[in-house]
Amino acid sequence: MPAPKSERLLNLLIMLLVQRRPIPKERIRELLYPDSRPDAFEKMFERDKDELRSLGVPVDVATVDPLFEDEVGYRIPPEAFALPDIELTPEEAAVVGLASRVWQHATMAQATSDAVRKLTASGIAVDLDALDIAQPLLTAEEPAFETCWLAVCERQEVRFDYQRPGADAPSTRRVQPWGVVRSSGRWYVVGFDRDRGAERVFRLSRVQGDVRTVGQPGAYDVPPDTDVRDIARRLAPPPMPQHAVVLLVRQGAGQTFRRSAERVDVGVAGPDERTGWDRVELVRPEMGLADDVLAHGADVVLIEPVTVRQRVIDRLGLVTR
Repeated sequence: MPAPKSERLLNLLIMLLVQRRPIPKERIRELLYPDSRPDAFEKMFERDKDELRSLGVPVDVATVDPLFEDEVGYRIPPEAFALPDIELTPEEAAVVGLASRVWQHATMAQATSDAVRKLTASGIAVDLDALDIAQPLLTAEEPAFETCWLAVCERQEVRFDYQRPGADAPSTRRVQPWGVVRSSGRWYVVGFDRDRGAERVFRLSRVQGDVRTVGQPGAYDVPPDTDVRDIARRLAPPPMPQHAVVLLVRQGAGQTFRRSAERVDVGVAGPDERTGWDRVELVRPEMGLADDVLAHGADVVLIEPVTVRQRVIDRLGLVTR
């Protein structure tokens, strides 16, 4: 099975960059394109080589042996490809360090971690401990994130099943993604909805199953002056109001609530004495709170908000009648 395009390009870049002498095309095929037919290899290699050049990578063509000028090879001169020395202020270096934490679960995690190591090796002080005042928990754990992000970079259409709130079943959406953006604590893909003929915003956590790419890269252009953050602010649903929640939770139970707790008082008085009880305080939307409390049975008692507490009592009353 051929390697993904991004992996193939990176491998080709590395191979041509580390060579002291031009490497023959047949050797490149043997190492990087071993499963391709000769005609398929020629097409892929030419496309990959042209793409590297379009990115500013100087791919040189030269004879492999000065005595035999009919055999040519390829090489990237390190001196032509290398970046000039980059000088960063401590503040700029701190931003790179911060990025390595912000993207800890996203596609760019390895790249930013490498950047920090390179800065350190270059003698630039990157004080990661100084970043403790800004501990971002910005992660991208949604399975749909990486495919949508790559599709944005490749300008490639995607299809996915999307579950709208209140809908009985997910529907398939065809989207030309313009960007992936975070708004109100959620990740969204912003783009052109092919079926509705308009710009739309889709919350990645509501994508069901895998995101599929469709067609060829470069199949569309993002409209000029598109601001995906502005579109997300306009079209994304407003965040649900947060409420203070107080619960009595049996010791050893209620991990769902404990994980997001802002405060836990251990060993408080509870509704029975079979086990110990803790008072757990957190902040969250009211939506779904009654269901979450009832799912824990006799191990969780809701104290506040009183309106949701009454709904819990009413639903328990229907069961015991």
